[in-house]
Amino acid sequence: VAQGDGKLIYLIYNEDCLLEAQDLLKELNTCFDGFDEIIEKYEMERIKTIGDAYMCVGGVPNVNKTNPVNAVLAALEMQRFMHQKREDKAAQGENYWQCRLGINSGEVIAGVIGRKKFAYDIWGDTVNSASRMESNGEAGKVNISGQTHELVKDLFEFEHRGKINAKGKGEVDMYFVLGIKPEYSENGDGITPNEQFWQTYNS
Repeated sequence: VAQGDGKLIYLIYNEDCLLEAQDLLKELNTCFDGFDEIIEKYEMERIKTIGDAYMCVGGVPNVNKTNPVNAVLAALEMQRFMHQKREDKAAQGENYWQCRLGINSGEVIAGVIGRKKFAYDIWGDTVNSASRMESNGEAGKVNISGQTHELVKDLFEFEHRGKINAKGKGEVDMYFVLGIKPEYSENGDGITPNEQFWQTYNS
């Protein structure tokens, strides 16, 4: 689950960054188009957008065992995408917003709801916990649950945040993803998976 940090919404009414509604929609569309390309690359599925929130899922409707890793790779690429947009706007003397990203792993209920404006959606505690990962994250970072960490810990580096009090969940382990482990990335850059990464991924 990706959620804007709210700064843009506030800045619309602030003299620092006045945006017309059409400009806001244009920028959101640019971001969501970019996100769509990224998640398609990592075999994920967009579920819906709600305002400046973007929700996607891996392993549904096509089951695969690599979806936790795919989700982390996609999230890191989304943040790089947003960082680049922010730098481009800053070079033009303009403000741009950041986003928080949260990931959780587990079982979900998926299906189509509605009779007229029907929509494919997902439900369950896993989804709620993913939302808590986002809301308890920080702008510009990827925050994951302990469940996801257990599934991807061999390939990525993390900052363990300890137990964070999440609404309706109590204290739960959370981790910021720092990047791919140097030994699994091209030239140790922590960004581009190398051959060893994909061998481990495929095994």
